[in-house]
Amino acid sequence: MTGGGPLILVVDDEPQIHRFLRPMLQAAGYDPLPAVTGSEALRLAALRAPALVLLDLGLPDLDGQEVLRGLRGFSAVPVIVLSARDRAAEKIAALDAGANDYVEKPFDVGELLARIRAALRATTGREAAAETLRTGGVEVDFVRRLVRVADQPVVLTGREYALLALLARNAGRVVTHRQLLTAVWGPAHAEDVQYLRVYVGQLRHKLGAASGLLRTEPGVGYRLLEAGNGAATGA
Repeated sequence: MTGGGPLILVVDDEPQIHRFLRPMLQAAGYDPLPAVTGSEALRLAALRAPALVLLDLGLPDLDGQEVLRGLRGFSAVPVIVLSARDRAAEKIAALDAGANDYVEKPFDVGELLARIRAALRATTGREAAAETLRTGGVEVDFVRRLVRVADQPVVLTGREYALLALLARNAGRVVTHRQLLTAVWGPAHAEDVQYLRVYVGQLRHKLGAASGLLRTEPGVGYRLLEAGNGAATGA
């Protein structure tokens, strides 16, 4: 059950961390979303667009540094690393890779909440992520995870929606094959461009008359055009 507050993605493979952080975050007015692997974290970050990520570095499938680099390929979400790794080199590498803060385990609850508030405050004053994108007859509601074309609902699979939502959050900008594949399918599929061709084809079919908004950038990736920028098709 969600609490309706800012969504915080908690990435850690230790069940006790989730059992500890969940009630703590809920009591502070946040809505925790758990992930236990790096691939799951990247998928949820693309699909749910959390307000902040708490990231452990010691994950079973990917190193947290790799997850951080993957996140930064498509998102500017604030990331606070929570790790038992206390070497200066680890901290420097995480911060250089795009982390906003680094907190060592074990941590003080009050200090962690203060750092979360500080990271979220730092995003205030920058343009907040829109809850809905509307362009050329396509409407993507990021809160309810709904898509409409010409005011008619479009039924998408989870991966189709994740792909469209990621493109919509970057409307007008090219999102590379690697960024899309890493976010939606995980780093193990970062080179499987054929996956994208299949899913982009499915999306275009479901978008119907608005399919021209989903533009191919040959050899690079895809772009969801903003209304008024023209349209192009092709796989």
